[in-house]
Amino acid sequence: MPGYGQFCPVAKAAEVFAERWTPLIMREILLGSSHFNELERGLPHISRSVLAQRLKSLERDGLIERRADGSGRNTTYLPTAAGRDLFDVIHLLGVWGARWMNRDVREEDVDVDLLLWDMHRRINLDQLPAHRVVIQFQFTGMSSKRYWLVLLPTEAAVCVTDPGFDVDIYATADTMALHRVWVGHLPFPTALASGAVQLEGRRDLVRLFPSWFQLSMFSHVAPAAAD
Repeated sequence: MPGYGQFCPVAKAAEVFAERWTPLIMREILLGSSHFNELERGLPHISRSVLAQRLKSLERDGLIERRADGSGRNTTYLPTAAGRDLFDVIHLLGVWGARWMNRDVREEDVDVDLLLWDMHRRINLDQLPAHRVVIQFQFTGMSSKRYWLVLLPTEAAVCVTDPGFDVDIYATADTMALHRVWVGHLPFPTALASGAVQLEGRRDLVRLFPSWFQLSMFSHVAPAAAD
């Protein structure tokens, strides 16, 4: 991206940070995605070539470092001190976006791949049972995709194909409704009461289900009133 030709720190920072996809790549890395395939999961609409290009740029600009294992086949991307310093910037940008730009979820913003990826990293692991729990999500309405969340006391994984384990909870959700729940625009009990989200399975696990999810990082931000 051509520079702005200005000494202003805002201009210098924007030359690095404001390029398309860069803020979202840094969001993913700062939230714990460290491998190429993980970054793809959190950025469903980016091409592999653009992602590889942006990662090289971020490494060159000193925001991330690339580490290869002994075989040279597995690469890990980690934030540098400069990259970690962007966390507060990205968080404040998200707060501003939730308040002023995201008053409601629009049809063109619906992304079930990102939704499930975000959900799997916002699990209250300390609230989970001591055994594995498998949740099958079946979307309705705008999407008919199916996913599985595999929850363990130490980690959570999202699967796009059947992992082969017995399912403990079957969750059927209207696509738009679950997006609105996730960003804090629709209370989960309201979604359940209306039938927009339905849970079936072991009663004890169904009862605990809401305590396992923290919702979006920005679900606490109330949208600003329209002028």
